[in-house]
Amino acid sequence: MHFEHIKILWLLVVIPLMVVVYILRQRHKRRLMAGFASAPLMRRLQPDASWRRPIIKLTLLCLGVGFLIVALANPQIGSSIAEGEQRGIDMAVCIDVSNSMLAQDMKPSRMARSKQVVQNLMSHLGGDRVSLVVFAGKAFIEMPLTNDYSATKMFLDQINTDLINQQGTAIGDAIDKGMATLGFGEEGDADEPEWEPNKSRAIVVISDGENHEDDAIDAAKRAAEQGIMVCTIGIGTTTGGQIPITDRRGKIVDWRKDYEGNVVTTHLNEDMLRDIAKAGNGIYAHAGNGNAAVDDIVKQLSKLESQKFGASQFSSYKTQYQYPLAAGLFFLILEVFIFERRNPRININKIIRRKRENEQ
Repeated sequence: MHFEHIKILWLLVVIPLMVVVYILRQRHKRRLMAGFASAPLMRRLQPDASWRRPIIKLTLLCLGVGFLIVALANPQIGSSIAEGEQRGIDMAVCIDVSNSMLAQDMKPSRMARSKQVVQNLMSHLGGDRVSLVVFAGKAFIEMPLTNDYSATKMFLDQINTDLINQQGTAIGDAIDKGMATLGFGEEGDADEPEWEPNKSRAIVVISDGENHEDDAIDAAKRAAEQGIMVCTIGIGTTTGGQIPITDRRGKIVDWRKDYEGNVVTTHLNEDMLRDIAKAGNGIYAHAGNGNAAVDDIVKQLSKLESQKFGASQFSSYKTQYQYPLAAGLFFLILEVFIFERRNPRININKIIRRKRENEQ
């Protein structure tokens, strides 16, 4: 037995909670009734009360909820190994880690928002390979090209503004490093003999575009000449934000200042990011509060031609969620038709007694 969404099974903890709530409720109810009348009197006042029926209803409710949770986890059986052709695109994601990314004009911060964008972008990948490049005043490869998304997310979690001491925004260097992860020579030449320009590679630059250190437009043009699409995603606002200085607990203790003692305000440079995307035959998108930017980038990337990465093996399972779903609905419907009190009209004992009286 295999569960596609095994974490959903944690919801089964609600069942013992339901039992605890029922027990506490019944105890409270008995205390109230004891203060109103004695037990023999209450039985006379409530001749149709039943202590079994509430327990039966609770049991049916727990079974129904339990089976529905199991259905949501999607149980699967019949594991088998199948082979298939692996196709997709190669994408290098370049993330700005300069100090300006600490600004909080986008909540919770530009840096945190950048990671959210990458995670959202990865959720749209299927068989594609991705690499990570971080940059500030210079760039370096954080993770080489891979289709192991769990490893990519692990590396992504470790990215912060402390990775590079040299400040600035070397987008051109980041694009060159991104090309290197895609198989192109670091120095801008096709050193590697297996390199062949195609339309299945892309570079996505995530930055505020401020204080750019090199000729990023020329770098984007070089990438485009090799068939690599360069897209950019803007992080921040044009009105700008201040750069906080925090202590070890993350509490803001001051704001970053320039050499004259003035508080630094960092702004999003959309014009630069647009020019880079235009030179790289890509598009620019602003990462607002929604997911529109990622949707636009994914739509643009869908225009690329997928390439064959080779054969891959994957596990094939047969979904069985319909059976626990049917069982869960059955128990819940049955629970609805069972009342907590006995119906005096269909009391079995009374029916038997009346039948005997009629026979006599």
